[in-house]
Amino acid sequence: MNISDSVFYVGVNDHNIDLFEGQFEVPNGMAYNSYMIVSDKIAVMDSVDAAFGKEWIDNIENVLKNTGKSSPDYLVVQHMEMDHSANVMLFSQKYPQAKIVASKMAFNIMKNLFGTVFPEKQIVVSDGLVLDLGGGDKGKRLLHFISAPNVHWPEVIMTYDEKEKILFSADAFGKFGALDYNDPEGWACEARRYYFGIVGKFGAAVQDLLAKASKFDIQKICSLHGPVLDENIPEYINKYNIWSSYGIESKGTAIFYTSVYGHTKALAEKLAEILIEKGCPKVVVNDLAREDIYECVEDAFRYGKIVLATTTYNGGVFPKMKEFIDHLNERNYQGRKIGLIENGSWVPSAAKGMYAMLEGGKDITFCQTKVSVKIQPTEANIQELRNMADELL
Repeated sequence: MNISDSVFYVGVNDHNIDLFEGQFEVPNGMAYNSYMIVSDKIAVMDSVDAAFGKEWIDNIENVLKNTGKSSPDYLVVQHMEMDHSANVMLFSQKYPQAKIVASKMAFNIMKNLFGTVFPEKQIVVSDGLVLDLGGGDKGKRLLHFISAPNVHWPEVIMTYDEKEKILFSADAFGKFGALDYNDPEGWACEARRYYFGIVGKFGAAVQDLLAKASKFDIQKICSLHGPVLDENIPEYINKYNIWSSYGIESKGTAIFYTSVYGHTKALAEKLAEILIEKGCPKVVVNDLAREDIYECVEDAFRYGKIVLATTTYNGGVFPKMKEFIDHLNERNYQGRKIGLIENGSWVPSAAKGMYAMLEGGKDITFCQTKVSVKIQPTEANIQELRNMADELL
């Protein structure tokens, strides 16, 4: 696949994986992206997962053959997570004259992974440094390096190709799914789940990155996961700006519940019905015990208002609800309004626990109405649901 006349795709698709990073369900597979920039000198942008080393090298060799080149001059290692760095040693052995370009922190991690920092080959880069790939009579081919610590590992760099106006964005702007899967939902859905699942904690770091990247004329984004973005670039950047600033992407309310015998589920569904009746622009209802927890995390960050409805369990919060709130807190959940619903057979007490888990979040507000039910809702409880809906609206 050609990104341009001088930038080529040499990555791979993984259809054998079931859990990305051991936790994220990826039914549509995963792409490990790698690119080659061909000028007077050749730079390969990142490696791929360990299981695909031979396929990756074959892809590089095919580009070399088709362009009449003999060998890459550089391997740029933007991110040391092993799905992108596992074959650095293989590359070094295959192309012994090639230099390895990475941040100082990345070389430190290479020591842990490979037992060496490639002392005879390393080129250490940081914010603002430039690598010239030449370009003959067409002028210089400059790669500008952008330090992006904690997006989402501390060693990350990104690279801007001045000639092609491409941002090689490491894991940023990535999404779940192999590249040969035509996702009917487009980029945003799985990119959002990817962002909040993996990068979400590091919003401030992403904001810093976006400020740096704004200085460049970006016409394409080549991430380490997902498709090349070559249209509507401001739209993608705006999504990342909303997500990383913990802004509200969509108007509406997301309801999350756990239910043992169906009574709390009925409460959640009744509230959804009331909200729709009252004109809420969007209502989503999620069963935390049965739905992908990271789909639920995605919805919690997407909407400005959420409701947590749960059964009292061992005098406190039901385990699946507790797990969900932990996921939110780990990702710096903030700037939202929250309604609480509890159920219990004799002494409902889950709301207190949920409140305690969330009250420390930045700019978190709670509905004044708390709905506390003993198994079956009373008429008074239904009115409380209506009152809560009014507050959410």
